[in-house]
Amino acid sequence: MKKIFAAILVALACISASAQQYTIPRETMARMFPAGVVSPQINADGSVTFRCQAPNATQVMLNCQMLERNAPMVKDEAGVWSITVKPKTPDIYPYCFVIDGTQIADPNNPDIFPNEGFKNSLVDVRGSVPSMQDLQDVPHGKVSYRYYTSKRLGFDRPMCVYTPPGYNPAEDTKYPVLYLIHGMTDTYETWFKVGKMNNILDNLIAQGQAEPMIVVMPYANPYPEMILRGTATAYDAMNTEIVVREIVDEVIPYIESNYKVQADADHRAVAGFSLGGRQTLATGLGNPDKFHYVCAFAPAIFGNEWVTNFDNGTYSDPDSINSNLKLLWVSCGIDDGLVTASRGLDNALNDKKIRHQAYFCQGAHTWMNCRDWLELTAKMLFK
Repeated sequence: MKKIFAAILVALACISASAQQYTIPRETMARMFPAGVVSPQINADGSVTFRCQAPNATQVMLNCQMLERNAPMVKDEAGVWSITVKPKTPDIYPYCFVIDGTQIADPNNPDIFPNEGFKNSLVDVRGSVPSMQDLQDVPHGKVSYRYYTSKRLGFDRPMCVYTPPGYNPAEDTKYPVLYLIHGMTDTYETWFKVGKMNNILDNLIAQGQAEPMIVVMPYANPYPEMILRGTATAYDAMNTEIVVREIVDEVIPYIESNYKVQADADHRAVAGFSLGGRQTLATGLGNPDKFHYVCAFAPAIFGNEWVTNFDNGTYSDPDSINSNLKLLWVSCGIDDGLVTASRGLDNALNDKKIRHQAYFCQGAHTWMNCRDWLELTAKMLFK
């Protein structure tokens, strides 16, 4: 025992010596972990204080979706810039700092907006009463990272999959499936990390307002990998065919081979935001034998595309659409640049007497609206 104890002391001495040898200089530690910089700080009155250490900067601005425009921050004697603002309503807001013209995420905040083109931070300002997007004391589902091999594209692809509370692959219970598509430059993580779909579904299911369902969040942009591999030269965002075929030919078979699902159109839904809304319309309306629920959130359609893109085979047989689709939904914020096209699609569907629900609300092209639209439509799925 004495020999063992002596060996431990020797080992500890070696570790201590090694730690002393590689001690990080104090000034480096100060730069890495600046004392007193807490950001974001949510205050008791619902306001938020943002701070950014940039002692050599000449100007730091706050860019945040709770503000109409960038707001200047004020520097203190320690070189820490700060500002306190209060949102009109509690919600989850993307933000970043603009330091002498360069946008950066908040280095003191681990919550990052998953996006291909920018890296904003996220601040969750909660109200006095929990909302449907908040984490509540209810049974929770599970979000898993899954990977499948795309035979069409020739490489492996990621996705996130939500399984509801109580899902057990060893049991016989089978679930309906919602295929949920992100917006342009977003990723397969965005509906989970920004859209809070798991909290929304957990809470709705716990309250009996939504059916327990599996939610599949594919990565709807294969172009970065295709360009890297030399199989594409540019990102053709408006061409929906590649995503439609990926979902129908690759993602659905993978899910139905690996999860307990009800594999018929009555138990499949597709929904998406922005470019994902465009892809939703193409996927759902183009495959009425596979999807009986189609929900487009601020779909990226332009000009008179509601005629040119959706007339062929869609408006030509309204009776077939009405007999197959259980829900066709179109929504948009009235301050969204895409609202004119969404209203045009709504009018065209009305003219053809195609049953659908249109919802135009306050707000712009934001994930704040997306969370509300998901809550509203999830209540109507698979009923």
